[in-house]
Amino acid sequence: MTIKAANLTGTKTNYSFLDRLSQAKALKLMPLIAEIKAYTPKNGDLLKGRTLETIAELYTNHGAACLSVVTGRWFKGSLEFLPRIKAVTTLPLLRKDFIVTRSSLERSKELGASAVLLTKQLLDTSTLKNLIDYALLLGLTPFVEVASAEELAEFNVDQEAIIAVCNRDIKTQETDDGDIGKSLALLNLARASGAGLVVSASAIEDGEQAKQLINAGYDALLVGTALLSADNLTNKLAEFSNALISE
Repeated sequence: MTIKAANLTGTKTNYSFLDRLSQAKALKLMPLIAEIKAYTPKNGDLLKGRTLETIAELYTNHGAACLSVVTGRWFKGSLEFLPRIKAVTTLPLLRKDFIVTRSSLERSKELGASAVLLTKQLLDTSTLKNLIDYALLLGLTPFVEVASAEELAEFNVDQEAIIAVCNRDIKTQETDDGDIGKSLALLNLARASGAGLVVSASAIEDGEQAKQLINAGYDALLVGTALLSADNLTNKLAEFSNALISE
């Protein structure tokens, strides 16, 4: 059942996702959105027998600032992932799916998300702006994903929104290798968008690349496949932690 928007109206204090990322350095956390994703067409099963809860707890205990939860069917996700993960962590959750309607924003809020993915490739500028405004009304952080300079030139966003440069191609269901060079090339344009934070998302393979992106000027990173496909998730998290947390 869709709950009424009137019951969901948020205030500034609801923007825990953006605030948490902003405060990561002060809290001695990684400026990292660690992703929970069941499957990719390229890599296959990413859970490897682990439960969603186990992965969420590992991410939480090893210093991630926020979590991303992929609910999209292309990646064998489900809406039920959100409440399951919400039950074992206090970290703010990003719902990653192809969200194109207001009702999907309401459902995301109802199930425990603090932020929602809005993909520019799927939305005309007017619809995107309307969804950003409605997400903010609900107290959700709009996580606006872009893939090109042309997309960035089409709109500006609220300071309570996040711009994320995607290093992979969603049109191929992210079966490409990706390239962090895209993030490096688009950083200045992303900064000019007016967003409160800019994030580099996907295809970040190791601590060295992570440090390169943060040093270049990105506020935070979204990493999933590199973590979940690692032989040892704990060691991989330590690698990112060593690269991203200053002593």
